[in-house]
Amino acid sequence: MNHIFYIMGKSSSGKDTFFRRIVSELGLTPIVLYTTRPIRDNEKDGREYHFVDRDTFDDMMKKGMVIEERTYDTVCGEWTYFTASDSISLDKGSCIGIGTLESYIKIKKHFCGDVVIPLYIEVADDIRLIRAIERERTQSVPKYTELCRRFIADSKDFSEEKLAQAGITVRFDNSGEEEKCFSEIKRYISEKIF
Repeated sequence: MNHIFYIMGKSSSGKDTFFRRIVSELGLTPIVLYTTRPIRDNEKDGREYHFVDRDTFDDMMKKGMVIEERTYDTVCGEWTYFTASDSISLDKGSCIGIGTLESYIKIKKHFCGDVVIPLYIEVADDIRLIRAIERERTQSVPKYTELCRRFIADSKDFSEEKLAQAGITVRFDNSGEEEKCFSEIKRYISEKIF
């Protein structure tokens, strides 16, 4: 059976790094989400996200293409993130996606059964904050206020109560050695698909 592995975690937990490595080293098909937020300096359209405008999102909603969506009222305006039906195909093998706990729940409901497997990454808050500041510092126009909003929102969005309600029992700690955490994730995925 082909699966959708879904990486989640608070901001600056290493999700993007692990996502890229899993695609590269395990050959899983990446699920590329859509967003209406502006592209960051180091991003490429179609790689991290499909960057679209609000009209495109509204059109895809009307056509019934949107599986799940979330809109955030950020300090830079409203940003919508969403998964469209053209983002996921299990015909060619297992996929890897990245998102929030909320999006995981909606995708799991859409695909039913045991198709969707969560990969929850944890990092101590002090380490996450330092990583977030270092990453933001590399942007041509750093958005520290938005960084702070996301950091605070993560505490609520990934509360222990919500994790329990979503059935998240397996966790991967990325507070220390990234390579050790990645090896654990890689082994876990391999056990599920091979």
